[in-house]
Amino acid sequence: MALMRKIWLDSYPAGIPPEVDVRAYPSLKHMLEHSCERFRDKPAFLNMGVTMTYGELDRLSRDFGAYLQKELGLQKGDRVAVMLPNLLQYPVALFGALRAGLTVVNVNPLYTASELEQQLGDSDAKAIVVLENFAHTLEGALPKTRLRHVITTQIGDLFPPARRWLVNLAVKYVKRMVPRWRIDDTTGFRRALARGARRELSETSLDPDDIAFLQYTGGTTGRPKGAILTHGNMVANVEQTAVWIGITLKEGEETVVTALPLYHIFALTANLLVFLKLGGSNVLITNPRDIPGFVAELKKTRFTAITGVNTLFSVLLDAPGFAEVCAVNRGALKVAVAGGMAVQRAVAERWQQATGVPLIEGYGLTEASPIVCGNPFDAKEFSGKLGVPVPSTEVAILNEDGDEVPLGELGEICVRGPQVMRSYWNAPEETAKVLLPNGWLRTGDIGRMDARGFVEFSDRRKDVIVVSGFKAYPTEIEDVAMLHPGVKDAGAVGVPDERSGEAVMLFVVRKDPGLTAKALLEHCAKHLTGYKLPRRIEFREQLPKTPIGKILRRQLKDEAAHSHG
Repeated sequence: MALMRKIWLDSYPAGIPPEVDVRAYPSLKHMLEHSCERFRDKPAFLNMGVTMTYGELDRLSRDFGAYLQKELGLQKGDRVAVMLPNLLQYPVALFGALRAGLTVVNVNPLYTASELEQQLGDSDAKAIVVLENFAHTLEGALPKTRLRHVITTQIGDLFPPARRWLVNLAVKYVKRMVPRWRIDDTTGFRRALARGARRELSETSLDPDDIAFLQYTGGTTGRPKGAILTHGNMVANVEQTAVWIGITLKEGEETVVTALPLYHIFALTANLLVFLKLGGSNVLITNPRDIPGFVAELKKTRFTAITGVNTLFSVLLDAPGFAEVCAVNRGALKVAVAGGMAVQRAVAERWQQATGVPLIEGYGLTEASPIVCGNPFDAKEFSGKLGVPVPSTEVAILNEDGDEVPLGELGEICVRGPQVMRSYWNAPEETAKVLLPNGWLRTGDIGRMDARGFVEFSDRRKDVIVVSGFKAYPTEIEDVAMLHPGVKDAGAVGVPDERSGEAVMLFVVRKDPGLTAKALLEHCAKHLTGYKLPRRIEFREQLPKTPIGKILRRQLKDEAAHSHG
């Protein structure tokens, strides 16, 4: 396939190269060890008022890796599941496993027993690190898996002694956040570290082709698939991203707020790995759903960067006390990065008004480690676009036959670069659907590219609503609904319609209790052509969402079919 020239390179800010050294390190292990050596005394992670330096991360991850190697006898390439929220234990477990030559399987702690059983079974994980709060879920999943080793931890396990006892007692007995569980032969995280400290961590030969992660994706569209992300994939994406933001952020000087879960690929790469390379400090927010606690933490922190999804920024803007956060942090914030889902213009404009810093939108997907496109960090305002391909990355907009469409026309966003996964784990048929023989990854996202090389997202291919042969894009309809001051949240889906094949149904969470369907429809009619207008509007208390806040349109569609079937 002959491609147009890389027109996006003309839109690069001064100083950003078209290509980067994607093999700057043989593996993430080498990158970690280099950062720990350079920034040994600097704070790497902060959580609930406790700081872990790069030197402490080096020692603790070495001890944990030695425990996995020598005490459990795990071999290079064996899978280790990590089922933790954003705690100090997460980077220790993650880097311990990687330094031992093992493959990490990130697990959502909010999984049900059946979801957990499926992921542990598919990955054939040999060991798991789990927060006690979720051990009851593991207990339900264990009988049908081949998991051999369970390491449990409590929230305060890496806090100083007095704080540790206080937090762990409060979580278990005062707040009653740990449901009863019983699993035989578990090892506590602190005990594992103590046993590992007495053993030697054997040097494991790791190169770019070795597997770093089985990162599961697609759970909202069917059976989850494990994307095989190699050390080479991950190092490449860290280097691409670090170069992209390097003109704005300085080594050893930055503090990033990490509220999105580290088990999700966006926060894993953009926060943990990129800021590790930069020698930055990660402020880990364990429970971002506790908005008063989250805001209180932000008031105590001078932060220079924050990442999030549209939902998170929207919730913060509405939170009592956020104006005070902005006042306290005035002059410190350099970048606010949004990804993971489409950003609504209304949210972006409110954010810039409140903080003085624009939301810089990026685009990626699990299968690309994940970052593909980004807006320039010297942008003065929200662009409404996904940005341009990052260095050493190609993007093409293809039609259903795999041919490139003219500039400005809609097609499927496809990407090629060193960050693209090797394949799906044990799923050759699924792999063949998305990876073309010439290295292009089909993203399943519909979009266009403009004359400057900026990519614009339209919608997920599977979510497009076809009304009498015309395509209506849910994201556009949701954006229009969100412009109404009485709307807090909106989700659009297609429902069967006798006359038009499909029609638009809009689910809405009200900000104004007095908002009527008629008033909202009149608002939408000012911005949308007839076939895009909702035929039905249903008000809800809340909408079903993924852990990072993406609306589960498939679930809404199923509920709509069920209630009107």
